[in-house]
Amino acid sequence: MTTLTTAPLAPLIECLYQQAGAATSPSLNGVSDEERDRLMHSKTDYVALYTMLKDLWLPVSRDTGNLLYLLARSTQAKAIVEFGTSFGLSTLFLAAALRDNGGGVLIGSEFEPSKIALAREHFIAGGVSDLIEIREGDALVTLATHLPEVVDLLLLDGAKALYGEVLNCVEKHLRPGALVVADNTNYCPEYLAHVRSPQNGYLSVPFADDLELSIRLC
Repeated sequence: MTTLTTAPLAPLIECLYQQAGAATSPSLNGVSDEERDRLMHSKTDYVALYTMLKDLWLPVSRDTGNLLYLLARSTQAKAIVEFGTSFGLSTLFLAAALRDNGGGVLIGSEFEPSKIALAREHFIAGGVSDLIEIREGDALVTLATHLPEVVDLLLLDGAKALYGEVLNCVEKHLRPGALVVADNTNYCPEYLAHVRSPQNGYLSVPFADDLELSIRLC
């Protein structure tokens, strides 16, 4: 039996996925596909996009959530950093792994206050709030300082154009063998070029449709 597959976390996650599937974003309806694509690739206008997306959960898939748990468990992760907490579904998978690893800390980042408030309720309901610290604001600021000396796993699932910059904030803390998981990487050609170049200290492979799994080599 594991934290992930038993109450209170297992039924909570199922309930949250149902809520996520029913969520809508009226403010996004009037935005053209071309403008959405531009905003997804922008390093300056991403706040406008994610403000419009504040009612959407934007969760990782169930399979990706289970993969995150497996990766964190198999590496015996004790310190995890997450870029893009949203309503906290991916955070719950990772926190379950920390619990089953004997404890640790997960530092998340999210700039939308309403999402943070609800995510914290989810963490309490799931019995893992003691493992999680969510930092409100721009991740380029909140993740730039006061991180654990050694980070075992980094999840990138926020503004896609910032993946490279967030990695740069955390990189000096990544131990050899640390994992970096990046979701929706079809929007991140510069990031992919960086982690797929061995001279930058990573070995990286595409995983599933648009997931990239990288290991820090040194």
